[in-house]
Amino acid sequence: MRSLARNSVLPLTLVIVGAAAVVGDAAEKAHTARSSWRSGFGKSGEPGQSPQGQDQDLPATAPAKDGNAYTPRRTEENARIGAVFEKDDQGSHFCTASVVRSPGRNMLVTAAHCAFDADSGQPLNDLVFAPGYRNGDEPTGLWKVSKVVVDDRWAKSQDEDLDVAFLVLDQKDGKDIQDVLGGNTLGTDRGFDNKVKITGYPTSRDTPISCRNRTTKFSDTQLRIRCTDLEDGTSGSPWLADYDPKSHTGTVIGVLGGHEGGGDQDDVSYAAYFDDDIAKLYRRAQDED
Repeated sequence: MRSLARNSVLPLTLVIVGAAAVVGDAAEKAHTARSSWRSGFGKSGEPGQSPQGQDQDLPATAPAKDGNAYTPRRTEENARIGAVFEKDDQGSHFCTASVVRSPGRNMLVTAAHCAFDADSGQPLNDLVFAPGYRNGDEPTGLWKVSKVVVDDRWAKSQDEDLDVAFLVLDQKDGKDIQDVLGGNTLGTDRGFDNKVKITGYPTSRDTPISCRNRTTKFSDTQLRIRCTDLEDGTSGSPWLADYDPKSHTGTVIGVLGGHEGGGDQDDVSYAAYFDDDIAKLYRRAQDED
């Protein structure tokens, strides 16, 4: 699909939609459609599932051998990664997102399929973000998503090479999320061989998991990585490179998604390559904030 998109002479267009209230039967139908889409695409989970893994957390609390998942410690780095819920935290989290730096200091990056319902052709308008979430504890509370920005080509055809979304958050207690947690930078055109750390929230667990390994080239527009236990709910997880403990900043070079919505095997995952199309989407999200 990307080859056709690249050859097109049409200008890049985006779908940018603010939060809107939906009531009555329409809301119920939309909820049903969204649940079906999320649970049936890639590594997004389904709201309403009861987490099954609280007593089955991975035992390691320090980085394991490359490619093996572990339970990460609470750190400043991990605090800006969180679980995505629908409406509030009463249901189950179904995707993962993380804070990226922006002039508005209020932006997340995740997978497009986590934030846009392909069946209805509409963004999800009731998302909330819980950074640093663990076993019901929300260190900085829930942050409401006010705007979803995806590329129009993904919205129309689910082009796997554009499976990226930027989410704008409302302020909380008069502060923007970047003021509270800081943010990572967005990295484009970083090549296909990068050592990254992936942290995400499987729907079956109420604690995050992390994994470190090197990325490889799956295609000219897709990254691949071998990491265990990246199951449903980890869609949107940041692929973080070059984290500097002094500046407390890393570079997000991908998010779990893309090919097969991130992959149909727990131990192999994908991400759309962050190229100029993603850079344009990021700039447009900032302009429209």
